[in-house]
Amino acid sequence: MGLKFQNITISGGVGVGTTTLLNHLKPYLKPEGWKFKSAGQIIREYMREKIMPVATLVTDEYDRQIEAETKKLLQDDKHWIIEAWLAGFVAREFKDTLRILLICSSEAIRIDRVVNRDGVSVEDAKKNIKMREEENFKKWKKIYGDYDFFDLKYYNLVIDTYSRGPMETLGIVLDKLGYKTSTP
Repeated sequence: MGLKFQNITISGGVGVGTTTLLNHLKPYLKPEGWKFKSAGQIIREYMREKIMPVATLVTDEYDRQIEAETKKLLQDDKHWIIEAWLAGFVAREFKDTLRILLICSSEAIRIDRVVNRDGVSVEDAKKNIKMREEENFKKWKKIYGDYDFFDLKYYNLVIDTYSRGPMETLGIVLDKLGYKTSTP
């Protein structure tokens, strides 16, 4: 199948639908030989290799190692879909990678998604989203410099999941990719 891109990255913050999109792409692209990696999977593999518990505080060196491994996969191989907050930013120089940024313009919807996904209260969801995003962006600015990691210029497809459901989002991605079959 002649697709327009060799690899795909899916980026976005908490509760915007990155994991949902990754999971919806699998039935379409896995039969075509595509491989899938989520940030959580990368973290677990790294921790296993380094014989560290997953709960260990992640160091700056760890973040640099993950960046290097992501770049290596996207540069040396094809048919990878990598879902991680910074995957699109890391791949910003790879023209043959479809760099997707998912956003959700409604904070209330993001909070609701986290409440339903994680089984936490609205207040806990608000705190968790704020804390994760603030801590991650502060850390990444220290490591990589004063970038806006979700600046639209780093991505060739941006979808607001507030106004698009999961299947519509999937359809937009498959169209941009040049995927022609309508069912998996």
